[in-house]
Amino acid sequence: MISEKAIKAQYEYARESYAALGVDTEAALSTLANIPISIHCWQGDDVGGFEDTGSALGGGLATTGNYPGKARTGDELRQDLDLAYGLIPGKHRLNLHAMYAETGGKPVPRNEIGPEHFSNWVAWAKENDHGLDFNPSLFSHPLAESGFTLSSHDQSIREFWIQHCIACRKIGEYFGKTLGNPCVTNIWIPDGYKDIPVDRLSPRERLIDSLDAILAVDIDPRYNLDAVESKLFGIGSESYVTGSHEFYMGYAITRGLLLCLDAGHFHPTETIADKISSLLLYLDELLLHVSRGVRWDSDHVVIYNDDLMAIAQEIVRNQALNRVHIGLDYFDASINRIAAWTIGTRSMLQALLFALLEPIDQLRAYEMAGDFTQRLATFEHLKGMPWQAVWDYYCLSQGVPVGMDYMPIIKAYERAELSQRE
Repeated sequence: MISEKAIKAQYEYARESYAALGVDTEAALSTLANIPISIHCWQGDDVGGFEDTGSALGGGLATTGNYPGKARTGDELRQDLDLAYGLIPGKHRLNLHAMYAETGGKPVPRNEIGPEHFSNWVAWAKENDHGLDFNPSLFSHPLAESGFTLSSHDQSIREFWIQHCIACRKIGEYFGKTLGNPCVTNIWIPDGYKDIPVDRLSPRERLIDSLDAILAVDIDPRYNLDAVESKLFGIGSESYVTGSHEFYMGYAITRGLLLCLDAGHFHPTETIADKISSLLLYLDELLLHVSRGVRWDSDHVVIYNDDLMAIAQEIVRNQALNRVHIGLDYFDASINRIAAWTIGTRSMLQALLFALLEPIDQLRAYEMAGDFTQRLATFEHLKGMPWQAVWDYYCLSQGVPVGMDYMPIIKAYERAELSQRE
């Protein structure tokens, strides 16, 4: 464990080093402290939720591993989240799925859920000063087993899911009004075909009609922000997905919605970083679901790598921190689930800090002057700058563990609590 004195000494060296490049580390840390990450609830229980619909995890989603201690109830999930939030610097949000409704043991159809079924979540969020974001759950349900929901050719199935999404938007509005900050309600559907279809157009026409019906219900944008999310393919929808990137990009632009870019929902060699600046020209705001795909949309825990840094740099360099909502979306049941939250969120924040510590104005001046040599030299120099010392000081100042000091806390909790759940 490094001493507080050493952390402060290293930070002072880092502060002076960055000052020589024209970078104010204190300003960077002040900005970082005001960036909320929406941490996803479903890492804590392997996307199980609290319903009993008779359907296993579906919609092209899969979780692997059987690490002991997953949350079985809302209270356990909130308790686990409390520990994770305590190990992450800053104040952050929770990204919640509709299937995490708590109905007191009474079966409630998804098209009939209301704010009252999330009262425990709202009370917890208010007590801990967390904002809430929301997602309709259009998977793991008997009426999703055909592979189609909002674009189904069966009108009764479409209507069920339309009403579910309307209910979710109302819940999102309630979250935003009660907690005093807008809830981002994001719609993703798994609809698609395993093999090559004859008709690619009709399901998309039906999806437009369904989405228009959902959005026709007046919801106050001061409290709820609507987003739509695309996907390249899923398990069981390898050949065709109704809600493609092109479909939702056009829909979001023409309807004035947020477009959600999920880092795992594109080709394996394609990253979402380069899409950000283009879409910000046409949309007021974006939603990101930051994940890590390995060979496919595998939802690995986010790590501090080139793809993550590129996402953070695009947001910061384009001065879009107030226009881009950052959420996480991964689930790994092969490792300690609280550690997965902690590692992934801290990595996202580290990438944002690295971007905030760039001498952006100077780099832009080099680029405008055509001095690409100096630009490249500066990029390379920044890789060796003592950003880690700034991060350690930030953790210290935020009262959370420095370095890997969070792991003994997680291991102790595992022995005392998680190991008792099996």
